[in-house]
Amino acid sequence: MDEIYDVIVLGTGLTECILSGLFSAHGKKVLHLDRNSFYGGETASLNLTNLYKMFYPSREPPSHLGANRDWNVDLVPKFTMANGKLVKIILHTETVSNNLEWKCVHGSFVMQVSAGGFFSKSKAKVHKVPATDIEALKSDLMGLLEKRRCKKFFKFVQDYDPANSTTYKGMDLKKQPFLYLITVFGLEKNTVDFICHAIALYTNDECLQRPCVEVMMKIKLYMDSIGLYGDSPFLYPIYGIGGIAEGFSRLSAIYGGTYMLNKSIDEIIFNEDGKVIGVRSGEDIARSPIILCDPSYAVSLGKVRSIGKVIRAICIIDHYIPDTNHIPSGQIIIPQRQTGRRNDIFISYMSNSHCVCPKGYYIAICSTSVETDTPENELQPAFALLGEIMTTFIKVYDNFEPNEDGSRDNLFISKSYDSTSHFETACEDVISLYERIMGERLNLETTLKPFTQDS
Repeated sequence: MDEIYDVIVLGTGLTECILSGLFSAHGKKVLHLDRNSFYGGETASLNLTNLYKMFYPSREPPSHLGANRDWNVDLVPKFTMANGKLVKIILHTETVSNNLEWKCVHGSFVMQVSAGGFFSKSKAKVHKVPATDIEALKSDLMGLLEKRRCKKFFKFVQDYDPANSTTYKGMDLKKQPFLYLITVFGLEKNTVDFICHAIALYTNDECLQRPCVEVMMKIKLYMDSIGLYGDSPFLYPIYGIGGIAEGFSRLSAIYGGTYMLNKSIDEIIFNEDGKVIGVRSGEDIARSPIILCDPSYAVSLGKVRSIGKVIRAICIIDHYIPDTNHIPSGQIIIPQRQTGRRNDIFISYMSNSHCVCPKGYYIAICSTSVETDTPENELQPAFALLGEIMTTFIKVYDNFEPNEDGSRDNLFISKSYDSTSHFETACEDVISLYERIMGERLNLETTLKPFTQDS
């Protein structure tokens, strides 16, 4: 450690690993440290031993769950949009893209509560999310007349081009809120639910007051992602999302980056002007004019603030989730209005189709933003959909963001992973941090050359 580096990175979460890989590939001398014994931080994929060690340290994994090596359990349940920013960052780095294997997630669903009739009670049911005008006509989410209105809406969004005013149909889409567009097409509340929450992927109804163009571009991202690599807009790596962080770690290493796990960080050192100059671990000191870290390394310094909490429950089950057509992987979104909450509930589930658990088992991860003093109770609608659960691993996480942008003290801090079901917001943080630290825009239209001895 007793050297001078261009950048020191603390924590091996996805954000930090992407950036250390990019820094190294662009010629920076990088030291990357983590207090944990595994890569990935909060975006790690753990085997059974490490999972139980984290949540139930006094218990051994039960033998009936099978071999330790067959389990790769994510701590953060997020998928990747096929046409999203994370895919573009990975394709920018040919070395990483060549060493990751992906498969489509098989389906996306939304929960609706049907009203009870004279002889029946209200019932929560899961429906497949339509994402095109053709699928809208086949969906059982809507009645016949609503299907026609929804088809017209999807066709309008699909044809929309920000650079072509003739596609605006005479509407001021940059200033009008999305609620205005919903009103123009006369869409019903349940239709608005799956459009806003299961397609645009907002976590609450505040999106109705966002500009039309903003929401429409998120819908277009979803629609454009379908068909790129399969019938689903979502991708997921074989062996779990922890492999993405490891892929960028390898990228950094082959370009000369230095990695140390199980390394305590006892102090981030500042000079008399308040700027970072290095880190101390025991008696060892590594020096650098720039430090990037995840929020957990900056809490004691008062450099971050909590903007809420997220609860995540990892559930192991041994049966298909009802109403999902027996597909082996998918996402279920429970919109806030369906449960009377302020935020959506998400269920991301995987199986042996993506090599994250043995055949016959499923890993379903339920998550939401915390609203009460009893966060576990807030996930009850998700637990009810899953049916009988064999084992759960539950944790409440603080959602941190930095107090400053890092330009004053050169301590750059990433944001916590939010309750969204994808990595788009995390990648926006990656791009922002890269530009602040490197002083230039990250050009994703180019491809980094693979490493050679002359690199």
